[in-house]
Amino acid sequence: VFAITYGTAAALSFGLGVLDLTWITRNFIPLTTAAIIFSSALAVAVYAASFLPNRLLSPHGNSGVFVYDFWMGRELNPRAFRTLDIKEFCELYPGMIGWGLLNLAFAYQQYKQLGTVTNAMLLVNGFELWYIVDALLNEAAILTTMDITTDGFGFMLAFGDLAWVPFTFCTQARYLADYPRQLSLPALLGILAVQALGYCIFRGANSQKNAFRRDPNHPSVRHLKSMPTERGTRLLISGWWGAARHINYLGDWIMGLAWCLPCGLSGLAAVVPYFYCIYFASLLLHRERRDEAACRAKYGADWDKYCALVP
Repeated sequence: VFAITYGTAAALSFGLGVLDLTWITRNFIPLTTAAIIFSSALAVAVYAASFLPNRLLSPHGNSGVFVYDFWMGRELNPRAFRTLDIKEFCELYPGMIGWGLLNLAFAYQQYKQLGTVTNAMLLVNGFELWYIVDALLNEAAILTTMDITTDGFGFMLAFGDLAWVPFTFCTQARYLADYPRQLSLPALLGILAVQALGYCIFRGANSQKNAFRRDPNHPSVRHLKSMPTERGTRLLISGWWGAARHINYLGDWIMGLAWCLPCGLSGLAAVVPYFYCIYFASLLLHRERRDEAACRAKYGADWDKYCALVP
C-alpha cells in the first residue's frame, strides 16, 4: 500500500509534473486541523465502544477516572468489522504513510522553487523514508512493544498516530523547504555515519529481542547469555541487551538526531527542526521509566538481579 501510494505520488509529481504536491504544503494547517478532529472523534468512538460487553480492557486505562481512561484508552485492542485491529493499523499505516507523503510534498515545494532538491532535503527524506519502510517491513516487531501489549487505544495513541506523528515529524522537511541548505561532503558523510550508527543499534537490538522471544534456540541468538526468572521466562544479559537496558531507545534517538542535523545550526530559526530530537528524548526517558516500573512489577526480585548484571 505504501509503495503504491508513495511511488505514484513521486512519479506523478517529480516524474510527469501532473500532480502538484504543493497543494499539501499550502494546506498544511487545514490538514493538521482535520487530522486532530478525526483522531479526537476516533478516540471518543473507541472509548464509548469499550463499555460494550465482552471487551478486553487495558489495566492502564480502566481506573474509573474518565480523563485518565479516555487519555490512555480503556479497550486494549478495539476492532472494526471484527477483524481490523484499529490500534495496530493506526500505529503503522495512516500516520506513517502520511508522514512520508508530507516529506515528499515539502521536497517537491523546494524543487518547484529552486529547480532542484538539495542534498540536505534528500537526506531528511531518505532517512525518514527508510525508517517508515523499515517499520512496515518489520510490522511483526511492534507486536511486542508496550503500545500494543499493554496500553489501551485512547486519545493518546489516536492523536499521536494520526495527527502528531505525520504533522510534527515532517518538521525538518518543512524547515528545509523554506530554508534550503546544501551540505559539504564532510558534513554529508558525518550525518550518514550518525544515521548508520543509530540504525545499527535500533534494528540490531529490536531484531535480537524479537528473535529470542520467538525461538531462544535460533542460530542467530542461541549463543547469547540469559538469566532465568521465576515467571519461567528468560532475560537476555549479553549481546545488545547486555550492553544496556532499553538500548533500542538510544539507537532510535541517535537516528532522530541524524534527521535534524541536515538543517544545520545557523540562527534562531534553526532551533525549530531540533524540536523532534528534544521532544523525543523526553518521550523516551518517560517511556524508559514506565518500562522500568512495568518490568519491576512483572519480574519482582528477578528484575533487581537483572539490573545488577545489565547497566
